[in-house]
Amino acid sequence: MSKITPFLMFNDQLEAAIAFYTSTFPDSEIKNIARTGNDGPITSAEFVIGGQFFMGYNGGSYFQFSNGFSLFVDCRDQEEVDEYWNKLISAGAKPLQCGWITDQFSITWQIVPRRFMELINDPNPKKVKAVMDAMMEMIKLEVATLEKAYNEA
Repeated sequence: MSKITPFLMFNDQLEAAIAFYTSTFPDSEIKNIARTGNDGPITSAEFVIGGQFFMGYNGGSYFQFSNGFSLFVDCRDQEEVDEYWNKLISAGAKPLQCGWITDQFSITWQIVPRRFMELINDPNPKKVKAVMDAMMEMIKLEVATLEKAYNEA
């Protein structure tokens, strides 16, 4: 475990959340589960999503996630963006803007192609602004549209 580990408080959906996350992202697994009694619901768990260690707890409705916290997914290309976006959508996620999407457990994800990060790190501010302006008009990030904005700037 890292010195600092994200700790997520779910509204009694921890078991469904970790089942979905570990089946959606590679390099994921459930490390430890604590239940109420032998057959009771999960109270807490330690799990890995995409290589990142997390702890979770069924805290009830008192705790809620907000868009102030999101999970950033580094996608190698448009195909990987589409894969995760579609898996989240098919499970009930709600698209936001600029590559952000909130899943059925109220956790917000940023599904971002690596190429976007490369384009906005260009030393030419005009090109960066063009890419950022194009991104602000999108729901799901599209590499071809971002590159077009970059190339035309």
